[in-house]
Amino acid sequence: MKRSLFLLVVTAVVFAACARTQEAGSLNDPRVDKLMKRMTLDEKVGQLVLFTSDWTVTGPSMRQGYIDDIRAGRCGNIFNAYTADYTRKMQEIAVNETRLGIPLLFGYDVIHGFRTIFPINLGLSSSWDPQAIEEASRIAAREATAAGLHWTFSPMCDISVEPRWGRISEGAGEDPFLGSAISAAMTRGYQGEDLSDPATLLACVKHYAAYGAPQAGRDYNTVDMSERWLREFYLPPYKAAVEAGALSVMASFNELDGVPATANSFLLKDVLRDEWGFKGFVVSDYTGINEMVCHGYAADEADAGRLAINAGMDMDMQSASYFNYLKDLVQSGKVSRHTLDESVRRVLNVKAALGLFDDPYKYCSPEREATETLTEENKAFARSLAAESMVLLSNDGTLPLRKGEKIAVIGALADSKDDLLGSWRGAGEVQSVPASILDAIREAAGPGNVVYAEGCKEMGEDRSGFSRALTAAYGASKVVLVIGEDCQWSGEAASRSDIRIPGVQSELLQKLAATGKPVAVVLLNGRPLDLSEDLPYAGAMLEAWFPGTMGGYAVADVLFGDVNPSGKLSVTFPRNLGQVPIYHYAKNTGRPYVHPEAKYESRYLDVPNEPLFAFGHGLSYTSFEYSPVELSAASFSGEGGITASVTVTNTGEVEGTETVQMYIRDLVGSVTRPVKQLKGFERVRLAPGESREVVFDIDAATLSFYRADMTWGPESGEFKVFIGGASDKVNEASFSYLD
Repeated sequence: MKRSLFLLVVTAVVFAACARTQEAGSLNDPRVDKLMKRMTLDEKVGQLVLFTSDWTVTGPSMRQGYIDDIRAGRCGNIFNAYTADYTRKMQEIAVNETRLGIPLLFGYDVIHGFRTIFPINLGLSSSWDPQAIEEASRIAAREATAAGLHWTFSPMCDISVEPRWGRISEGAGEDPFLGSAISAAMTRGYQGEDLSDPATLLACVKHYAAYGAPQAGRDYNTVDMSERWLREFYLPPYKAAVEAGALSVMASFNELDGVPATANSFLLKDVLRDEWGFKGFVVSDYTGINEMVCHGYAADEADAGRLAINAGMDMDMQSASYFNYLKDLVQSGKVSRHTLDESVRRVLNVKAALGLFDDPYKYCSPEREATETLTEENKAFARSLAAESMVLLSNDGTLPLRKGEKIAVIGALADSKDDLLGSWRGAGEVQSVPASILDAIREAAGPGNVVYAEGCKEMGEDRSGFSRALTAAYGASKVVLVIGEDCQWSGEAASRSDIRIPGVQSELLQKLAATGKPVAVVLLNGRPLDLSEDLPYAGAMLEAWFPGTMGGYAVADVLFGDVNPSGKLSVTFPRNLGQVPIYHYAKNTGRPYVHPEAKYESRYLDVPNEPLFAFGHGLSYTSFEYSPVELSAASFSGEGGITASVTVTNTGEVEGTETVQMYIRDLVGSVTRPVKQLKGFERVRLAPGESREVVFDIDAATLSFYRADMTWGPESGEFKVFIGGASDKVNEASFSYLD
């Protein structure tokens, strides 16, 4: 019987992660202890200071004051600076012109690629392909280290069910199981097997913790939830990245349980270090320490520094609280020398693990920078992964397009290379994007088969281009309308109170549909959108996210059927904002909505309870049929287990990939349980008519949760297992467990 490939991979990952964690547990380079004995108080504080560089038209530069601080040993780390030559220049100052010659650590936001930009992370997660995401992270690491970087502020492990929040675009969606698989994969991709390898990059787990649950969906806002919910649904992806070997963690901007994460000892000490055994260092987010004054938690910036380092915050990014006040705090006894030394030792040990003490210039190779970035191999992989990340939301037969037919391409976003890259695009540049969506469609369709009209911008009320767009549609056999958000309308500081398609783009869609020509909508966006008013007018709707450097070609690959879409949503799409938050692992109520005629049940009067597109949803150009769920036994106990299996058959006419998803429901618990929880998935590629059995293991660990007494484990009782192609399209079976 074929075991689930995914579960076998996870097992291998766990053993590998344990091995790496044990290595991290002994992170103690003997050179560090010798160095610590020689360091002055100023030099120790300097190792906990991270200052940012500036960018000019000629590239990165440091303010003279910061360079003087580097020479004096008062700044040991640099953010927002790269190129091999620049890293070497700064490193030569640190190594040759300071008393102790301690190398600098260079960090940057390499979020979904460095020079070769992959789809935004929400798009990557829709591939449900951790192995491919790991390879994308490995490519990003090779490119970033070739340009002089040591450290990336990624993976972002924030679970979110909040589409108003702009930074939902940077994470893996709403589910902790899928999110954990992806955060571990990214960590492995960045750090590899040997962090001292010059092609590996130090990962940073962020934003710790629960940053993805801001009240009102507004960035940087308050987060408040029970410890049970935090531990079960928000902490797992951070933990998975730590277990995969990550050696740095970034605290989040938000408060949790009334205490800013930047000085939250429960998060930074009790959970991260004492429970998870983390041995690396913790860095604040940008000016996060000083922001505790605005939170109303610190009296002033000196007090903020005291609170942060005593709670376990090792490094200060940009706020200068440590730079200005930490020496005095130590001398006055408000911060112990032991606390300071432990933070310094952690930072130095990570620098040693990176190999910087062996060769501080190992990341400074102009030859690598010239030959290892934006290679043809990297771009080919980016094109493939971008296509794999796209989700076919709906299709009445409008797609795929036929090469040679007359196509009208409409929308300002169709002719935009910039928007393909999305936000937090690393060092990606528009001039490195070979084709817009329009360019790629023209190339695929053949000469003379494409007519373009802008129609309207992605924002604003200008309808002057409508008439030209309608003329183009009337002269074509099919219409491709590319609409969505400007790329800067998602990401940091990009929250929205309205998640509908902005401007007059929806109005343009309605007018194009009125021509009677089939309209295929391509969406560029960084969050779940309210598409309820748009869906009836689209013959097909393809969620392309912001697909990266090769995104134009990837969209064309899917539109013309050269690639059969296989993406599945990693986040729920609501019918409207009033349903938010809406997610697949919600709980039942005492009055669940089961009777359509009933009034006093948990329901809306104006819309159904169900989302527009459920978690795990995604169509294909072929069709898949699922057999009933078969269990190897009706029950198990203790350390035993059972298997749940289905046979999946490609009943269509083209080859396709289906992501088979397994969900579990615990019917009765000592605390209430979700109606569905994702517990396994596997991607299977099937030829027309081919069938394959997919088998999932179920054991005590699969059923475990935080019980009434907050211990982790399973409880005896009855369970349901659901297997299918989306959270709302499953077959089910029942079994029991005896503890």
